Amino acid sequence: MKRYGAPSVKKAFAILSAISSSKEGLGVSELARGLNMAKSTVHGMTLALEEVGAVMRDPQTKRYKLGFTLLEIGRSAYSQIDLETSARPIMEDLMEKTQTSVFLGILNWDHVTVLDIIESRQDLKITAPVGTTMPLFAGAVGKVFLASMDEEQAAKIVKSKGLPQFTENSIVDSELYYQELKRVKQKGYAVDDEEYILGVRAVASPIKGLGQLKSAIWVVGFKASLDEKKMQTLIKETQKAAEAISRRIQEQLLNKRKAP
Repeated sequence: MKRYGAPSVKKAFAILSAISSSKEGLGVSELARGLNMAKSTVHGMTLALEEVGAVMRDPQTKRYKLGFTLLEIGRSAYSQIDLETSARPIMEDLMEKTQTSVFLGILNWDHVTVLDIIESRQDLKITAPVGTTMPLFAGAVGKVFLASMDEEQAAKIVKSKGLPQFTENSIVDSELYYQELKRVKQKGYAVDDEEYILGVRAVASPIKGLGQLKSAIWVVGFKASLDEKKMQTLIKETQKAAEAISRRIQEQLLNKRKAP
C-alpha cells in the first residue's frame, strides 16, 4: 500500500517545531529561510494555524509564537498520564509526615494552576480549591517554575511583568531574584518565607519527566509552627516526594510505550 505523505501536515508541523524552538518567535521570512519553503507557503500555513489558535502573531514584531490551542492539546495529553492519581498517595504520605497542606500544580502560561491538594489535619491550615490559579511569582512554586527555564527566558518574564511586592518580605530586586533562581536550580527546591502571604512558609520542588509540561509539588503551613528544624524536614521530605512522583511518571510512560 502506498504511504500517504500528507505534505501539508508535515510542513505545518515543521513550522510549529521551528516556532517552538525560538524564544523570541519567528517571522514569515525567517521561517521560509530556515525551512527552505516559499514565503507564500509559509504565509498561508501560518494564517491557517493562527485561525485555529495553534500560533499567535505579535502585532508589533510580526513574529509568531505557539498558541493556546496547543496548550489545551498538551494538557489533554498530560491528563492521560494521570498525574493526580500517581501523585495522590505520595502527597498523602507527605502531609502525614509534615502535617502541612500539600499542593500539586502545573505551570499554565503565566500563572500556576492547582491540580490537587491534600489538606493538613490541623485545625488551622492553608487550603485552596482545585483549579485555583496563582501568580507565577507566588513564592516557592513560582521560583521552581522560573528556575526550570533558561536564564534568558526567566529574565524576559521578570523584565516584562516586574516583581510584585506581595508582602514586605517579597524579593523585588531583580538581581537578588536571579541569584535566588540560581540557588533553586542548583539545590532542586525553593523556599518561601512570608514572601507571598504574611505568616506563611512554603517549600516547593519540581516534578520531572513531563518534558515541556512543567509541574511541581509544594507544602504550605503557618510560620508559627514551622521553625528552622521543621523547615529542614519539609525540604527533605518535599524533595523525596517530588522524586517519587517523577519515578512514577517515568514508569507510566514506559508502560504506555510497551503496551500493544
